[in-house]
Amino acid sequence: ERDSPPPDKRWQYSILNAAKASYWFHLFSTVLQVIKVYSEDNTSRAVEVPSDITARDICQLFILKNHCIDDHSWTLFEQIPHLSIERTIEDHESVMEVQSGWEMDSHCCLYFRKNYAKYEFFKKPLDFFPEHMVSISSETNGIMNHSQLIQTFLSSSSCPEIHGFLHAKEHGRKSWKKFYFVLRRSGLYFSNKGTSKEPRHLQFIAEFSDSDVYTLLSAKKVYGAPTDYGFSVKASKLNSARDLKLLCADDEQTRTCWVTAMRLFKYGMQLYQNFVQPHQKQKSSPMRSISENSLVAMDFSGHKSRVIENPSEALSVAVEEGLSWRRKSCHRLSSHGSPISLSSLAIHVAQPWFHSKLSRDEAQKLITQQGLIDGVFLVRDSQSNPRTFVLSLCHTQKIKHFQIVPVEENGELFYSLDDGHTRFTDLLQLVEFYQLNRGVLPCKLKHHCARITL
Repeated sequence: ERDSPPPDKRWQYSILNAAKASYWFHLFSTVLQVIKVYSEDNTSRAVEVPSDITARDICQLFILKNHCIDDHSWTLFEQIPHLSIERTIEDHESVMEVQSGWEMDSHCCLYFRKNYAKYEFFKKPLDFFPEHMVSISSETNGIMNHSQLIQTFLSSSSCPEIHGFLHAKEHGRKSWKKFYFVLRRSGLYFSNKGTSKEPRHLQFIAEFSDSDVYTLLSAKKVYGAPTDYGFSVKASKLNSARDLKLLCADDEQTRTCWVTAMRLFKYGMQLYQNFVQPHQKQKSSPMRSISENSLVAMDFSGHKSRVIENPSEALSVAVEEGLSWRRKSCHRLSSHGSPISLSSLAIHVAQPWFHSKLSRDEAQKLITQQGLIDGVFLVRDSQSNPRTFVLSLCHTQKIKHFQIVPVEENGELFYSLDDGHTRFTDLLQLVEFYQLNRGVLPCKLKHHCARITL
């Protein structure tokens, strides 16, 4: 009797006991499973996770384990090798549900890598949805107001439409044929009479409640497609090549438009919530995030430090400080007491954007995998000229390659992208400059391609 709670406290004890019981029930009822995740260099790591884990949770786990910077671009991919297809697993999706659709001997796998284009269409819809491919509805043929384009996709009451020509692989044949396709909220259709959108001329192909859209990894080689811009619609529980709806676009922008629209039609508002959720958490977090908005320009040249409020003064101080640092660093003493050049130390080798002996095709594949948006880049050794380097850069969903040429003057070695007009003592200085200035490039360097080892 002495241990029993007083009458006015019994309700508190009941709530506490119920909370404890709920906690232990959840702990013991959660089934742990082992999953294997691969990185781009094909290293893998097995981790034990709860059965209800989402793709975002797994990304967060590997971000912490590998000490990566969380810039919201890390993504989990599903790859099905025997079909040569892959797709982005959306952040909210259950990974165990994805795996439940795999056959035992299919060798399907999960990949953890960056995808800068995952939510870029929320920021720059014009880059993803060309005006000639989008209309409000088939009935009105009205042209979409692009300022409200994303809201129209997310609204269940509006009826956006994607339309245009695609190559389709004919069922049971090796040949491909070009048709006029129409994508609506109800599904994907093709016209059997030119560009007619009349109901009697539209034939149903697929809907997305129980299907996903994949990109083809080797459209020409594996499926005999007319271009490399292939994609497919696959039912969740089917894993045979004959069950795929195989399609092919004439260029990357067209493929990106169709694939992005299919993702939006399938998940709608959930995709937007996935996009804004990390940013909302960042704002509500008491921890100060390391971002451009949280950095303060300081001047340490005098007896007392001071905050620089004038942006132009902050820029000039930063440039002078950088030049001063390089002048000091470039004249270190060797073990024999003689000055050595910092560029001779090849500091670019340790940079995450440098990929050494990467071929042109491998560079294009890596940039494509990590997202064809403006500013995605890497630097690599030139395959044709051992003394030079190459900057590979994405702009308008196309990958361009720029020679970085060494320039010698008065016994000093510099690097240049514009035949020596703008010179840099090392590749690090060159990359830092073009991250701030476009110069001769079509756009600034924004996102570097990074590979990690799990």
